[in-house]
Amino acid sequence: MRAQGRDAALDGIRALAALGVWVLHVGGNTGVMYRPGMFAWMTTRLGIAVPIFFLLSGLLLYRPWARAVIEDTPRPRPGRYLWRRVVRVMPAYWLVTAVALWAWSSLDWTGWAKWLLLLQNYTEQTRAPDGLYQMWTMPIEMAFYLLLPVLAWLLHAWARGGNRPVRLLAGIALLPVISFASVVVSHAADQPQLALWLPHHLIFFGAGMAMAVLSVWIGQSKVIDALAPQLLVLALLLYVVLSTELAGPRTLSLPTLSQSIWRMVLEASVAILVVAPFALASRHDSLRHRVLGNPVTAYLGRISYSFFLWHAPVITLYYKITGDQPFTGDFVKVGVLTLIASLLVSAASYHLVEESALRLNGRRSAPAQPPPAPAPEPAAPAP
Repeated sequence: MRAQGRDAALDGIRALAALGVWVLHVGGNTGVMYRPGMFAWMTTRLGIAVPIFFLLSGLLLYRPWARAVIEDTPRPRPGRYLWRRVVRVMPAYWLVTAVALWAWSSLDWTGWAKWLLLLQNYTEQTRAPDGLYQMWTMPIEMAFYLLLPVLAWLLHAWARGGNRPVRLLAGIALLPVISFASVVVSHAADQPQLALWLPHHLIFFGAGMAMAVLSVWIGQSKVIDALAPQLLVLALLLYVVLSTELAGPRTLSLPTLSQSIWRMVLEASVAILVVAPFALASRHDSLRHRVLGNPVTAYLGRISYSFFLWHAPVITLYYKITGDQPFTGDFVKVGVLTLIASLLVSAASYHLVEESALRLNGRRSAPAQPPPAPAPEPAAPAP
């Protein structure tokens, strides 16, 4: 099911991922995730939404470059691509960050500059300002946006010498190696902040890039379509495994090296198994596409970026207004109230900020229209 050039099912996946992050943060603020029981553990692992977001970025942003290599179509222009990324991402980010810093932060101008310029992951790690604890993902996304044209150029050059799709996949296979090396280095050097840098997460972006190559090379696969139910069940089973101590503690204590590697492998596997049945399957009229691609979930997917940005300030505002202490509060009450408020402000933000920025970008990048042809001379009146 496609609407206005978008894949509605992938929008639905974005919606579920954004809701997963919201449940994770409601569970953290109310203390639910720290209680005993499997539900608490599985709530803790809803951070799987971030690898899914990263995979989708790799899939959708790299696909035009993959098509250029495989089908000899024109490559995207890096300048225009980067401008579109800035216009798509930064206005809403600046708005939410400025509101949260103005309301609840005492940072000086250097602190404001650090957060507004997406430098928060590259300085000494301190507690994030209230309402901005979800923003650690944004510098990683932006770093990938900046790196992608370089990666695409290198892969294009590498793929010229043989079977292009295979060579592209072989080149992309280096990205998970970099991620595993980052995990090893961060533990060996006792530098946990490296987990906030792009190399640590290249495995997820790389999985999306590989999926982009496959989507261009083999198209929509009937095999993936036939195996889709089994892949989704396997994703659920692996998520249950991810929710155990094998993938590390659910508290703020740091995982061991083996736990970090297991978590990375399991998160990448779950993300691939969730997205592949929608990105690579041949039938867009299947039940799973109709469920995830229905108008409600598709719309929630379109506003999911604003929802991701705003839900944490909304949760913070709830606790400021009620005076409840951290790790307290009724999960259902906090969840219902913050969900409604987050959806309302996110819809407004999407239509007023995101769409306005995209319209501005569309006008800026629209090709010049040729001058109108001169009007024909009037015909002589019939006798």
